[in-house]
Amino acid sequence: MQPAGRPEWQLPDGVPPGVWHYTMAEHIAEQYDEYFAKNRLFEFDEQVLARHFTRPGLVVDLGCGTGRALVALARRGFRGLGVDLSPAMLRIVAEKARAENLPISVLRANLVQLDCLAGGSFDYAVSLFSTLGMIRGRGHRRQALGHVRRALKPGGLFVLHVHNFWFNLFDPVGRRWLLGHLLSVPFRRGEQRGDKFFHYRGIPEMFLHTFTLGELRGELAAAGFRIKELIPLAMGRQRPLSCPWLFGRFRANGWIMVCE
Repeated sequence: MQPAGRPEWQLPDGVPPGVWHYTMAEHIAEQYDEYFAKNRLFEFDEQVLARHFTRPGLVVDLGCGTGRALVALARRGFRGLGVDLSPAMLRIVAEKARAENLPISVLRANLVQLDCLAGGSFDYAVSLFSTLGMIRGRGHRRQALGHVRRALKPGGLFVLHVHNFWFNLFDPVGRRWLLGHLLSVPFRRGEQRGDKFFHYRGIPEMFLHTFTLGELRGELAAAGFRIKELIPLAMGRQRPLSCPWLFGRFRANGWIMVCE
């Protein structure tokens, strides 16, 4: 199947066909706020942002979706730039900004190709709801992190959310996927450990890379980030994991990391 009318070889770097379908699907954007209205992770990560982003400044949201994090920050006096590959998502962000006269601009761009962002121009950066995991290929994810590091001012903060590869051990379907994946991935060209493909809201072969804690720490360090706070998430993703010292790298649903 051609991805939304474009052959796979013409897709942007790091964007697999499923993610391209996702970004081009009007229904994903139009139903986004309603679909996730009860997602407690959104409340929790906004609390993390409020705790760490204490002084208003310029924030870039990488994979901004419909702007839920940017709108909350703009209401507190921040200026924002929402970056996304989805025209429909960005249209909704712009509509929200106009409705409340909020200082939010939008930019359609691939997170792997952000040379358009001036170096040292942002006080804060966020990439939430596992947006980094929607980039296929370790090299492409490293490029995206490198752009974030370059775009931040000295002392700037970056808040990131990803999913945990090993959390699949705690779900019957996940365990079956994990076993098959570990056995087959060495023989699949172009696929890396942690790469998942699944059907999602009418999108065939949606892609998400899930991380081990060691992998994530290594990628952030390679990009020049230091982890200021690591928050392992409980199963429901609405609070920190209890007793994280007890096999936390396996039990965590994912992590929110505050980096500088």
